[in-house]
Amino acid sequence: MTDTIRLSQARVGDRGVIVQVGEHCHHEDHKAELERRLLELGFVEGARIELMHQGLFGGDPIALRVDDMRVALRRHEADSLTIRLDGIAA
Repeated sequence: MTDTIRLSQARVGDRGVIVQVGEHCHHEDHKAELERRLLELGFVEGARIELMHQGLFGGDPIALRVDDMRVALRRHEADSLTIRLDGIAA
């Protein structure tokens, strides 16, 4: 069984595929800019993703593997991405 969650809810070791970019930004005026930045960084639908590390204080920022790249995001930015989990956290 697979689950679909916001990337901000993922835990270290979670793996999956991006199924949606955008739509969850808290500030409407920044929504388009954040979506554009995420797409430029390689956060596109169908990309494989793995949460590799999270910060000590509040779990922020998070380090991710997106296909063959490593990227760091804040959790509020990760809230704009929806992923379909396909593995169990390590």
